[in-house]
Amino acid sequence: MTDNNRIDIGVLKLLFDAVTGSNQVETMANRLTQLLVGTLGIKGAAVYMVNPEFEALELLASSGLSINYINKGPVLVDKSIKLASNREPIVVSDVSKSNRLQYPENAKAEGIQSIVSTPISLHGVIIGALRLYDAAPWEVSEHDVEYLSVLAQNLGITMMYFRLANALLAVKDSVDAIHSVWLRPTY
Repeated sequence: MTDNNRIDIGVLKLLFDAVTGSNQVETMANRLTQLLVGTLGIKGAAVYMVNPEFEALELLASSGLSINYINKGPVLVDKSIKLASNREPIVVSDVSKSNRLQYPENAKAEGIQSIVSTPISLHGVIIGALRLYDAAPWEVSEHDVEYLSVLAQNLGITMMYFRLANALLAVKDSVDAIHSVWLRPTY
């Protein structure tokens, strides 16, 4: 691992274990953000999901960020870390020199100097974002951006798995409820 690479295969494996080793999406996201902060030595991390009704990112989990920063206002998809439809990872190495942020003053007040935003997508549709925040300017290596992109792709698959598993459990509960009514003895 070179000096400017923070992620190696061991770190990536640890992160994948957090993603695949949980049985609830919230638990997975919390573990992941905590591991990202701890292993990369960054200020904070967050996992967002897209709410298509409001075209906004909704916080699923975060670590290292204050309540004030988390509650700064709606994170709108088309205004948050501006780039053509946010389909590629975005690195803001120094927030004080960028016009890409929706809430630059809040980032400054939080002590955030750099942000890496990686889209979480599934079948070409953006379903969320993985964001890393650092208290110092951070020249993120292409290597780390690629590893974060692979992590975000796996997050997309995992989030869909949780959605399907929850839907399947809801159907099972409905079928069980119907069977219990139909099979109840009538006297």
